[in-house]
Amino acid sequence: MSNYVVTARKWRPMVFGDVVGQRHITTTLRNALATQRLAHAYLFSGPRGVGKTTTARLLAKAVNCRSPNDLNPDNTCDHCKEITEGRSFDVLEIDGASNRGVEEIRNLREAVRYAPSKGKYRIYIIDEVHMLTKEAFNALLKTLEEPPAHVMFIFATTEIQKVPATILSRCQRFDFRRITVGEIMENLKGIASAEKIEIDDDALLVIAKRGDGSLRDAQSIFDQVVSLCGKTVTAPQILEALHIVEQDFFFRVTDLMKEKDGRGAIALVDELMSRGHDIREFLSGLIEHFRNILVVKETGSTDLLDASDLHRKRYTEDTALFTVADLLRFQRFLSVTESTIRWTSQPRFKLEADLVQLVTMQRAPEVAEVLEYIQQLKKNSPDVSISSERLERPPPREKNRSGTRAVPQEPVPPAVPAPLTPAVISEQEVRSRWDEFIREVRIRRISLGSVLETSRFRSVEGNTIVIGCPAEFQLSSIKRNHEALAKIFESLFHVTVRIQAALDSQQQKEGGSEETAAESSPDSEHPVIAALRRELGAEPLQ
Repeated sequence: MSNYVVTARKWRPMVFGDVVGQRHITTTLRNALATQRLAHAYLFSGPRGVGKTTTARLLAKAVNCRSPNDLNPDNTCDHCKEITEGRSFDVLEIDGASNRGVEEIRNLREAVRYAPSKGKYRIYIIDEVHMLTKEAFNALLKTLEEPPAHVMFIFATTEIQKVPATILSRCQRFDFRRITVGEIMENLKGIASAEKIEIDDDALLVIAKRGDGSLRDAQSIFDQVVSLCGKTVTAPQILEALHIVEQDFFFRVTDLMKEKDGRGAIALVDELMSRGHDIREFLSGLIEHFRNILVVKETGSTDLLDASDLHRKRYTEDTALFTVADLLRFQRFLSVTESTIRWTSQPRFKLEADLVQLVTMQRAPEVAEVLEYIQQLKKNSPDVSISSERLERPPPREKNRSGTRAVPQEPVPPAVPAPLTPAVISEQEVRSRWDEFIREVRIRRISLGSVLETSRFRSVEGNTIVIGCPAEFQLSSIKRNHEALAKIFESLFHVTVRIQAALDSQQQKEGGSEETAAESSPDSEHPVIAALRRELGAEPLQ
């Protein structure tokens, strides 16, 4: 039989100083041991794999150890050995998921009456305590509030919000934090050195990031890659073993954006799919990629990045390609893609379309540029000065029998019209996807979609989409629903715009008079009725 023990068990911390990333907790517990201010109930909460159960066992050993060493268990006495091996009658570990009923808790209440067999305390460690039923929690309350002097409870949970407030108020609570990438790398480096395994920092970085704040998960991944690679482990081997999207994929996206290469974006998706990578993992990594560029651009430093030295250098170089507004916009766009792609029946097609839109997207203007543009409009517009004079000139006065009085005047509109901003989206992009926009409107509001079908996209003016209407009916309908249309447009194009309708002289010349006459005719069919007949096969009631 093999004597192999997984890394997470073989290298489990044996003293408080070995616990990774939880110094704020281990220091407090050691101080409590030094001053003999031990609580009768502790609650350890935090993510999985960060040391909750390990710390509970260390505390159990420390309070029962025959000869503690600097407030740490000596791990040589019979009490420590029994607890380490899981055969102590004084330290009982209970799984809250499988012992969650009121009967099990009633049995526990009976058992706490008995004194410990060897040690000073009888300790109950209940893992995943949030899994207990409401009735079980209620049965535990009295014992938890006034336990015998020889009893100590230590609860552990990953979902603190599910633990009743009545339980929380009777415990000393300690919140375990996620372990940083640097701390995980340092721990794995020490284990690799002791196990005589050659592994470079890039490989350790990949494993640590994959652990996602859990040291136990990272150690399990470490075991997996060592099984595959043997005593020498490199980053490319890990990427292949764990099927992780390479960082170069994300830098290739920013290179494509620099060239506005939509064809290259489709080729990149094809390569991604042919390698069998997960689409959502790619999108998550791409969002983090733009986050890294944003951090470097705003801080001027790469210290906050979990990346290799080579990638840190590339992030510094890529900050010159985008503004902060661009980077924030890219992250919002990709977050929408990430949240919607799981519901689509063709995720590849969705990824291709959105990636092409991303790499060809217009850059967002800087605020300073917009303000300068507005000031230039004011200088070059003669209407502005005339309107200003009208505002400054007092209203004319006329004489009557009792003297003079002000002549009533119509309210003067604001002197300066709403300023236009540089185009937020290109006319070419809107025109190429206008039919798609109409289809989306029809899905949500069929009558409004029918109105758009008889109108046409005319132009982009600043942040305004202008729609040409052949008659007053379409004009008034679009004006009434301009906010709804703007929201649908934003959900599709990921930009905020205004929708404006205007009578289209070209359409009127080409046949508008006939359409208007038809609409005014009592025998003409309403566009909504026509759409219902066409789409749903509706027939008028006889």
